[in-house]
Parts: sequence; C-alpha cells; structure tokens
Amino acid sequence: MSASSTEHVAQLTDADVPRVVDVLAEAFHHYPVMRFVLGDSADYARRLQALIHFFVMARVLRNEPLFGVRDGATLGAVEIVSYPHGPESPAALGDLREALWRDLGADARARYETCGNVWSAFAMEAPHLHVNMIGVRPAQQGRGLAKRLLNHVHALSADTPDSAGVTLTTEDPANVPFYTHLGYDVVGHAAITPELETWGLLRKEGP
Repeated sequence: MSASSTEHVAQLTDADVPRVVDVLAEAFHHYPVMRFVLGDSADYARRLQALIHFFVMARVLRNEPLFGVRDGATLGAVEIVSYPHGPESPAALGDLREALWRDLGADARARYETCGNVWSAFAMEAPHLHVNMIGVRPAQQGRGLAKRLLNHVHALSADTPDSAGVTLTTEDPANVPFYTHLGYDVVGHAAITPELETWGLLRKEGP
C-alpha cells in the first residue's frame, strides 16, 4: 500500500520532540548500532529513548530541521537532518551530552565514540546536508514514507546554496540497495567491529 496523497512531509517543531523520539525508538529498537552502543540490559528501552532524545535535541538546539509524515493524528515516520558546516553548537548541547553519558555510562560512551571515529572517515569537506536518522514505525512500513522523506531532503539540498548533496550512513546492508536506487553512491565501507559494518553514502548535487 502506498502513502496517501493527503499525507505530506511537514516540518516539525519542538512540541513534536516526544513523538519524534517515540517513532525513532520504535524504528531503531533492534538496530545494530543501538545494540552495540547500549549493550544488553534490563532497561534497554529507557536507555534507547535517552540516546535518541539526545540526537533529536541536538538538532533542536542547533535549529536544524525535523521532518515527519502523519497518518491522521499519528506521526508515522520522521527524519532528522543536520548541516555539518553550520553554526557552532550551543553550550546547552554540551551540557546535555555530558548528562547523557553520565546516565548511560563510560562504556556506552566509548562504544559510541568508536562508531564516530569510523564515521569520521566518510566526512565530506564541502557544505552539504546530512540525514542523521530516518525511521518509520513498523506498522507504517512498506508505504513509501522513507522515500518520501528522503525526496524532501533531496529537494531541500537542491534549494540550499552551495550544498554539494546529501550524506547518510547505514549499518544494515539491506538498506544499501534502497539508497543506491535513490541516487546515492557508496563512498565508504568499514568495520566498526568484526560483527558490525557501516556504509557511508552520498547523493551528489548537480551533474
């Protein structure tokens, strides 16, 4: 079933943060990076919510966009986007980061920094947009909502002066053909651990 023509991509606000976190927590519950960073624990679901809340608030505090698609009153899919060459992060974001790692612990922080060190090899020097996370509630999958969200950020990149394109990473090999079908090229592939691989992808703007 395809997405209804009455459903459109909307830019979300600070008031939508709890619902954005809820969608991403559902979509990323079994995602390999989350399992790697957070480990197995009885309070995994709470820890996942805390980590994703930080990711979302990082966009809010930097005045970067949150996009979503609603099915009636239900937010079914979301996408959070950053401008890697944008303004400096405010001090409040650093405070939030330290509070997160006090909660999740030094081991989780070290595992996340291991991921970050690998992802940094895929970094692009030219100004561009980066899709930090894109997620669809399991009940809404198969309706083309992720494609709709990505096409929206592609159009945003085209309308952004000096944007060289859109980047993202994935740790699920099944996602790679989906992204390449939408015009992305694989620009990096590395192992975070022997069991966890990551791919860097770029959809270049212009010819």
